[in-house]
Amino acid sequence: MEETAIDREALGRLAKALSFICGADHPTTVALGQAAENGSERDIKAARALFLKLKPGDRKAALAMIND
Repeated sequence: MEETAIDREALGRLAKALSFICGADHPTTVALGQAAENGSERDIKAARALFLKLKPGDRKAALAMIND
């Protein structure tokens, strides 16, 4: 199974949305910002794992914000 490539620009937008929802100092927001900034595979995987651990409502709200 092939993994989908993650766009660094999308990660940055997601980090901004989470900053509004969860706060700028939330670990997931920080991890997404770092992954967007440097784009390393390790940082992207860590940010994705933290994003999946968020409450479903927070995830849905963040994704809805970037879908505009």
